[in-house]
Amino acid sequence: MKLLLVEDNPMLVSELSKQLKIAGYVTDITDKALEADYLIKETQYDCVILDIGLPDGNGLELLEGWRAQGISTPVIMLTARSQWHEKVEGFNAGADDYLGKPFHTQELLARIQALIHRAHGRLNTSSKQLSYGGVTLDEAEQTVKVAEQLYELTAMEFRLLKIFLMSPKKLLSKTQLTDKLYQFDDEKESNVVEVYVTHLRKKLGKTAIETRRGQGYIFHGIVE
Repeated sequence: MKLLLVEDNPMLVSELSKQLKIAGYVTDITDKALEADYLIKETQYDCVILDIGLPDGNGLELLEGWRAQGISTPVIMLTARSQWHEKVEGFNAGADDYLGKPFHTQELLARIQALIHRAHGRLNTSSKQLSYGGVTLDEAEQTVKVAEQLYELTAMEFRLLKIFLMSPKKLLSKTQLTDKLYQFDDEKESNVVEVYVTHLRKKLGKTAIETRRGQGYIFHGIVE
């Protein structure tokens, strides 16, 4: 899953970026409203963490512009202001959630997970497990259970399997998957998806992930 963090506090960015990486997220980071506006139009994010006060603009106005343009990506607003009417302003601008500073990172992670699950039609947004077709991914432990067998996952295997489990039975192109696995400015390896699909098949079985030549991949799981 891929996030956009728009925040101008260097200490907060440093801590959050570490914790988000540990939690298995790929995160693009900017402290500018203008760059955030560019990034969200170039990349498909699963959630945006948006500070209200930015050096070159106002986060609320930025969000209002996104919503007016039909950009529906879930957004969590961050702000040092916590008066009730300021929260109302945030929700009226199109925010999906609101978190006042200071906050505990674990609370933010829980809110991110809930928003992403909800956006993908998951009814139990508090669950730390994703299941489909006999495959169960533990998001907290970053392990997968298949036919009572438990496997540990590498960081890249975890990211890729989570993407598949969020969109089972859907055709996902190689470009879509690659973009989710890397930050915007990273040098992307051309065969990374093929390599890690192969790794996952060794744990899940050869038929769990279908290859559509020239189109992409479909996750079926092990139980139809």
